[in-house]
Amino acid sequence: MSPSASLSVLEYQQLARFRRALRAFLRFSDDAARAAGLTPAQHQLLLAIKGHVGPGAPSASEVAEALQLRLHSTVELINRAEASGLLTRRADPADGRRHLLSLTRDGEARLTALSSLHRDELRRLAEIVGVVGELR
Repeated sequence: MSPSASLSVLEYQQLARFRRALRAFLRFSDDAARAAGLTPAQHQLLLAIKGHVGPGAPSASEVAEALQLRLHSTVELINRAEASGLLTRRADPADGRRHLLSLTRDGEARLTALSSLHRDELRRLAEIVGVVGELR
């Protein structure tokens, strides 16, 4: 890998600050999920379902892609979340082999609370890091 241009000391500092902020955000996110009674993986699952960009409710395979997990791992996560009352699944009326996922009231409430905390933390970190738009 050869760099297209050399980096300045300032750019290295910006990259280091950004990397540190990412790690701090991930730690914050994991701790917040646990405090809300969820595993970090459950939180990510709920967010992937609620934040699905396609038409209608997402399928297990679409969520697996969003989470960058293998389908069988995602199905196990879905099974545990469903048993915990966080989500429901129903057969896709257009293709009975697929199951579509949606959040329960409890799953929705927990995700809403966590997402509000995460939005505030992202805003706080963005002010501290100040990197976006500075790297070229």
